[in-house]
Amino acid sequence: MLKVMGWHDFDDGVAGGGGHYFLMQLYKKLSVWRKSHALALRVHSATTHLLALREYSLAAQLRRAAFSIPANIAEGSGRTTSTQFAHFLQIAIGSARELDYHLLLIRDLGLLAPTDHATLEARTEEVTKMLVSLRKTVTGRDKKHAPPKPRPRPPTP
Repeated sequence: MLKVMGWHDFDDGVAGGGGHYFLMQLYKKLSVWRKSHALALRVHSATTHLLALREYSLAAQLRRAAFSIPANIAEGSGRTTSTQFAHFLQIAIGSARELDYHLLLIRDLGLLAPTDHATLEARTEEVTKMLVSLRKTVTGRDKKHAPPKPRPRPPTP
């Protein structure tokens, strides 16, 4: 099983194959992607009743934020650099924060039971922490593998 912290082990920067191609095939094995996909499915279920109440925009907004999290992980894993992947992870983090707010909103509007809110909020927070950790790992890889800075040349007489 691929661990979240092991993403950088698969990105060797070889164009047309190598580690990055391998990673593109493995995003579904990232535990953060699996958990965010499961969260998206739970949010979809939890918001079905909103449609019956004609709260279409709230249901759509919640679902859009939830679906965006695993979608951005998948899209970012298909990019060619770890900097690009980190960018999509940041978007996923923003979507998780947005989802957290919308869950709070529908709870406060009386449209989501407090127990359901607590469960979804805990799962959202878990995914957010995993995303932040993965992003730190991915951006740390750029710093570790950056080309050496050229030394300044001494002035010529």
